[in-house]
Amino acid sequence: MKNKKSKETDTSGFISSISFDRRLAPYDIAGSIAHCKMLVKCKIISKSEGEKIFKGLREIEEEITEGKFRFLPQDEDIHMAIEKRLMEKTGESGGRLHTARSRNDQISLDMRMYLRDEIEKISTLIENLQDSIVKLSEKNTEVIMPGFTHLQHAQPVLFSHHLMAYFSMLKRDRERLAECFNRTNVLPLGAGALAGTSFSIDREFVSRQLGFSSVSENSIDTVSDRDFVIEFLSAGAMLMMHLSAPVLLLCPRKRIPTLLNSSGARPAGFTEISSPCLQ
Repeated sequence: MKNKKSKETDTSGFISSISFDRRLAPYDIAGSIAHCKMLVKCKIISKSEGEKIFKGLREIEEEITEGKFRFLPQDEDIHMAIEKRLMEKTGESGGRLHTARSRNDQISLDMRMYLRDEIEKISTLIENLQDSIVKLSEKNTEVIMPGFTHLQHAQPVLFSHHLMAYFSMLKRDRERLAECFNRTNVLPLGAGALAGTSFSIDREFVSRQLGFSSVSENSIDTVSDRDFVIEFLSAGAMLMMHLSAPVLLLCPRKRIPTLLNSSGARPAGFTEISSPCLQ
């Protein structure tokens, strides 16, 4: 029998998440800087080592901002990519940044910081849309249109009343996101891999540095918790349903929106969409 030569397969692309978690880079660096300051404060690493690490992280941040940082599949994830580059710059000192920290609480930190910003951005956009709906409603307080039930014409309603229905939907969306924000805004760092750390750290200090409202209580729950992500996805799905429901499209030129036809519905034909809205 002929010996079959084993073929080595490059699996880096399969196990690597760097292609999408690279967006967490600013949060990973911010979290590392706060962690570094805490390690110095608690005398776990020396001040000179802390300054060296801090300088290296700022340089990496600049490289990423300027598009000079190389994201490689073999680095697996954003944590390893930044840590490897930091050690290239600082030597063994860079490795000490991992003291009293695990990738488990580190990724939870990055995701929470990322989602906090996304929730705030989305909430602002919703508020702006609500303002536009109110202004459009005020201009159409005497316009009458058929209401719809089961995709059919029903009782007559004011067009402004129809518009304000979406204001109410968006109000609930903002409330859901606000509640999600509160449960997201909890510092996980310090939970370690799952059982905390034997080092005497100051989690409250890190929490203040990163703007968290509280610190997590149970280390096992902390590193396994992804409830806040699922909650955000759920709130986002309902928001998209409200934005796409049959419907309301606000146009750049402030033209009155078109009620789109759903399958089985009688043609509405109340308004027209200006060409910029279709581009």
